Amino acid sequence: MDKKTFFEQYNQRTHTYGRAGLIIGIILMLGCPFVMGLILGAMPDLGAFWKGFAQVALVYIPSCAVEFLIYTPMLGAGGSYLAFITGNLINMKIPCMMNAKGITDAEAGSPESEIVSTLSIAASAVTTTVVIALGVLLLIPLQPILSSPVLAPAFDNVVPALFGALAYQYFRKGIKIVAIPLMVMTVLCVAMPSLIGSVGFLIIPSGAMAIGIGYVLWKRDIKKEVTE
Repeated sequence: MDKKTFFEQYNQRTHTYGRAGLIIGIILMLGCPFVMGLILGAMPDLGAFWKGFAQVALVYIPSCAVEFLIYTPMLGAGGSYLAFITGNLINMKIPCMMNAKGITDAEAGSPESEIVSTLSIAASAVTTTVVIALGVLLLIPLQPILSSPVLAPAFDNVVPALFGALAYQYFRKGIKIVAIPLMVMTVLCVAMPSLIGSVGFLIIPSGAMAIGIGYVLWKRDIKKEVTE
């Protein structure tokens, strides 16, 4: 009971600080460009701005809604606030969180999983900030190395290599569920390379296929148990 009470209080404080952080972050992200535009006398035409915003919003708002519904149960309350404020979920936050949960064997939905998720995403955000700061400071000295054609293939394949290694840990636990969605998405992305950038939309059909296959396998196992 003490643990449950403490965790409820922890979640309440998390939501309080998280909502405040989101409001401040949104105000800063939306306000800074307009304030700079007013100070420098370089405000864009608002009619053109809203027209361009509408075109972009049609693509990204559904994608953001899907990512929110999918990632929030994985990240937990504290992890969700941190991840959505700092961004870069797919490339940094999600892999870091999944790896941390795998190392600690934290059970999904448990208080331990919530804490591990929050700590791992916080560590990822701090690390990312430090690395970016160092990158800015060392950008000119490291320019010959970063632009080297020898290292270009390595930089182009960092994300696929990272996700391939992380995904294998989970794919091997449910290969029957993963095989068909993985095959379909691979063929689809090879046939239509432009879809590679639409991860938010591809999650919907691939996730639906995985859920459907998992349900069929579960029903089959139940039927076997009843028969036996």
